[in-house]
Amino acid sequence: MATKNSSSTTVEITGINLQTMNLRVIGDTPLITHRWSEKAKRMMLDKQMGKAVGKKEVKDPEADYESSIYRMEDGSPAFPATGFKAATVGACRQYKSMPMTTAKLVIFIHGEINAQGESLVKINGAPKMREDMVRLETGVADIRYRAQFWPWSADLRVTFNANVISAEQVINLLNAGGMGGIGEWRPSAPKSSTGDFGRYHVEAG
Repeated sequence: MATKNSSSTTVEITGINLQTMNLRVIGDTPLITHRWSEKAKRMMLDKQMGKAVGKKEVKDPEADYESSIYRMEDGSPAFPATGFKAATVGACRQYKSMPMTTAKLVIFIHGEINAQGESLVKINGAPKMREDMVRLETGVADIRYRAQFWPWSADLRVTFNANVISAEQVINLLNAGGMGGIGEWRPSAPKSSTGDFGRYHVEAG
């Protein structure tokens, strides 16, 4: 559709050309997941509502590990589709020709909605418990029990506007996003200077 404004400048508005492709990403480094547990969310809400904070609960490594895993409706381990989308959009920092604001609008990574309303992508791989020493913002040392997947892969269903970005460019962005990674201790984490986990690449077709 073409329209003319008051200065007689022609503005071309083309229709969108949505295309979808299925891609498999292969993990290059272990993936660490850390889903917010219901206990952690309840404690945070209680604190924000000014409720009295009770005695600190005894740490349960197995429960902490299990609660760190995202689950599909059938119980399969998963990861938020938004994590892959954020990694892909963030990769635009490496390319001057594709603004992040544009990438957010022309690329969509599908997920399956679970009962908690989370849009998830299944992770192919078996989780194992890992134990890490961490230091909280208060400076207090703590032990964290989380799930780690290695080796791992994921099958992504990606829809994009082919009038703005090509399939090859989408794959290039996914690969660049894979350098930044997903999950805990990824290279692109805001406070990470040494993270190397959660990296991946698109399997060659």
